[in-house]
Amino acid sequence: MCIRKRAYQLDGEWTIVLVPERPNGFGIFIIGGLTHFVDADTSFWLQNHTREGMIADFLEAGYIVYTSNLYGRHWGSPKAAKLTERIYHLVHKQEILNPRIHVVAEGMGVLAANAFLNNRHTLVRSAALLNPCFDLKRLVRQEQVNRLFYKRLLREMAQAYEIENDEVLTRIDNKETEACPCPVKIWHHSMKSPYSLEQIREYERLQQELGYSIDLALLSDSYQFLGKKMIRFFQQHEEL
Repeated sequence: MCIRKRAYQLDGEWTIVLVPERPNGFGIFIIGGLTHFVDADTSFWLQNHTREGMIADFLEAGYIVYTSNLYGRHWGSPKAAKLTERIYHLVHKQEILNPRIHVVAEGMGVLAANAFLNNRHTLVRSAALLNPCFDLKRLVRQEQVNRLFYKRLLREMAQAYEIENDEVLTRIDNKETEACPCPVKIWHHSMKSPYSLEQIREYERLQQELGYSIDLALLSDSYQFLGKKMIRFFQQHEEL
């Protein structure tokens, strides 16, 4: 299914590229969530059973798939957002790919993906978002009841944004959710997502107010066939 796997490093962060036996010319950039990692040999999406199955579906359909570590728990920092652009350009210099890609982003990874989708939307055909996190302000308020996790969250955000702990609340208070001009479809599983449906509904309203394409699917069972469902969504936006 995968005939070639390459690993690159940018700014010390690993990116893995998977090339299928019969490439269809289109690429999928996966931007993972809190538990995501990428090293020289593997990644969370290659080790987790559900997500590995999704990658297998992508490869079987002919997509070149790539994903990066992106500094780990980056919480949508400008540094991580900038690295997504550098990764895109690196991969497209090395592989024969249509310049317009699909983006798959999960959880916290949506924060970095959103900057890419907004700033480089001409390079994106469509975006599939799984259990997305859009609103850091809402997340911080939600976690204030759990003091231990709340303090760890603030430390992680301070490290990601390269600021002091006491600057975090001010920084995220000024951070607005960005809309995406390209077609977006969201898959949300209420039992498996730490991020609320309310913030997804707010994003949905933002997209609709600006006249941008948005579709929301609420999952009540497992992620079975989710890779194939995403592929059907991608194929709707692949006319040259």
